[in-house]
Amino acid sequence: MATQAQTEHPPNEHPRVLVVEDEFIIGLDLAETVSDLGYKVDGPHSGNKGAFRAIGEHMPDFAILDIFTDDGEVYPLADALTAAGVPIVFHSGHVPPAEVRERYPNAQAASKPCPPSELIDMIRKAIGTTH
Repeated sequence: MATQAQTEHPPNEHPRVLVVEDEFIIGLDLAETVSDLGYKVDGPHSGNKGAFRAIGEHMPDFAILDIFTDDGEVYPLADALTAAGVPIVFHSGHVPPAEVRERYPNAQAASKPCPPSELIDMIRKAIGTTH
């Protein structure tokens, strides 16, 4: 069982979220939702390659991941984030949440389309696990 990231933020620094979504409009919407909550946004990235570069520069406090990206399944990235203790919210229109939770029992999962209020609750829950 992976441990959750224990990240302390200086008073002026907000948690950072990695957004990986290959559908441009959905990615922008997710990024805007996260930004509106007052968090820093890294992305949206359309695939694993850009997202791996991003986590190499700065590990996020949590991540919102689509499962199928421009360059393949997001599972290798999810495995790296899980090993680092980063909470994940999977956001997919192709893989049922129950199947995702089988593979990543500590992650949250939502089916597209997900009501914004539900996604916001999941984001807040993920952020709560990092403190």
